[in-house]
Amino acid sequence: MPDPSLLSTPSLIAIAAILLIGVPHGGLDGAVARRAGWPSGTGPWIAFHLVYLLLAAGVAGLWWLYPLSSLIFFLLISALHFGSSDIHPISAPSSKDAWLPLIAHSGLVVIAIPAFQSSAVEPLFAVLIGADNSLWLLQQIQQLLLPWVACLFAYGIYSIYQPRWRSTQLNLVILIALAYLLPPLVSFALYFCLWHSRGHMQRIWRSIAADHRRRSAIEAITYSLLAYAAAAIYFALQATNEVAPALIQLTFIGLAALTVPHMLLVDFTHGHREQQHD
Repeated sequence: MPDPSLLSTPSLIAIAAILLIGVPHGGLDGAVARRAGWPSGTGPWIAFHLVYLLLAAGVAGLWWLYPLSSLIFFLLISALHFGSSDIHPISAPSSKDAWLPLIAHSGLVVIAIPAFQSSAVEPLFAVLIGADNSLWLLQQIQQLLLPWVACLFAYGIYSIYQPRWRSTQLNLVILIALAYLLPPLVSFALYFCLWHSRGHMQRIWRSIAADHRRRSAIEAITYSLLAYAAAAIYFALQATNEVAPALIQLTFIGLAALTVPHMLLVDFTHGHREQQHD
């Protein structure tokens, strides 16, 4: 059984939701690649997946070699990816009027949750990067809290004069309240599954031509099943170790490995193409 001091029942449910509901939102990346201009055909299809898997495997390998640097990198790219996704319905992240909302939304996962719930996050980080590194990293995040809160206040004032930002600003306030009130894995799972992943999949699905949706759905289901199989294999290999640390490593190292190719595709390749067509 998991160590109850490390993973409570709500946290275990949250991890299950992240793995079963949140992770599959990258299953439409094949469709995103085709829409971004990746050539069709068997050869390019195989090449795309080889590149995708090699990038993911490379990130996972680097994590085992350089855990602290890898977690810092993961937090930075997560901030950019989540922030960009949250403001995407209103404005492109590269727009001149979007830098303040981008900073505000980027801090939710990487600043608010660790800073508000540092005592609960510390043992989770310790599993990933060691106890000393965990304490050091949380200290650095705490240093960012006050500047980020200042950005939040500025964002609130900005939304008064720019009404189109009011809905996203209100959503952010609600998510921040959840980050303050709930255990870190629970608040992250709610955000990742019900907000980020849901919004991403809806936007991508609407962008896929009707005659390509069946293929995209089959791909998404197949990729999700393969991800579940890989997770099961990893978990089986860790069967002789404690369950809770293995679950934490599986969740966050797996997320990091998948986020890099997913972000390169969604935020840069696909996002750049959308800006060209705006």
